[in-house]
Amino acid sequence: MRLRLPKPWWTVLAVLVTAAFVVAACAPAAAPKPTIKLAANPWDGSRANVAVAKILLEKELGYTVEIVDIDENAQFPALAKGDLSATLEIWPSGHAKDYDEYITTGKLEDLGPLGVVGKIGWFIPTYLLKDHPELATWEGFQDPATAALFQTAETGDAGQFIGGDPSFVQYDEALIKNLGLNLKVVFAGSEQAELAALDAAYAKQEPFLFYFWTPHAAHAQYDLTNVKLPTYSAECEAKGADARDCDYPEDVLYKAGWAGLKDAAPEAHALLKAMSYTNKDQITIMADIAGGKSVDEAAQAWVDANKATWEKWLGR
Repeated sequence: MRLRLPKPWWTVLAVLVTAAFVVAACAPAAAPKPTIKLAANPWDGSRANVAVAKILLEKELGYTVEIVDIDENAQFPALAKGDLSATLEIWPSGHAKDYDEYITTGKLEDLGPLGVVGKIGWFIPTYLLKDHPELATWEGFQDPATAALFQTAETGDAGQFIGGDPSFVQYDEALIKNLGLNLKVVFAGSEQAELAALDAAYAKQEPFLFYFWTPHAAHAQYDLTNVKLPTYSAECEAKGADARDCDYPEDVLYKAGWAGLKDAAPEAHALLKAMSYTNKDQITIMADIAGGKSVDEAAQAWVDANKATWEKWLGR
């Protein structure tokens, strides 16, 4: 009688490997991850946020990210349609109606606070206070002689107030009218144009009154004073834009996303919802941009230096 010996181990291994390949070939292929489209509004803080998110979504989670330059008002219907995945910096003072229309109704999802606290307002170079301390508050602009300091050929008898990008939410024309000030808004056209005008005036130590905000890299370069306007209140807000006669409120900036993002891209949704950093973090990135780095380079420098922060966003 002949004994049947067990097959050599390598033969058994070959059979198992072959079986594994067959099972893998028969298994359904993983669905490709969708492209994440992030809204970039026309200011450096917004661009900084999406650049940081893009790096992490692509390098850590394997998504493809498209950055879409879009006006802050136009982004809401685009998000509701799913043409955009998320926006990472909404200033609530300018979008109360959008919150009610899009987020309260469930058309968009509130992705939580960004962590950055913003403040829009009227600013002047601090050097003006040396000879005109009254300019620290709006009452100082009631004096016709004081307002005359800001007159230009374009504004005639009125003092010039430099507005920002016309697409930004701003109430300055209503404020000037309702406070009875002899000022005229002249829009710079863009954030870059406004900063160029500030730089030119600052170099000559000339009077300059303008719409601006914090956080912004310019505060690291120029000594600026936020002019005190009448205190913001809910009652003032309720009057509506045309009747505005008080300051801009402090803004706890927040993020919002397409309502279908959680189901379509759960990992991306979790990261963007968890994303939260400080004014200092954002100003660091913006200062690098102002110093000559591209937005992508500045964002990468922050990512490289702050692994402990963003790893928490990934749940690590």
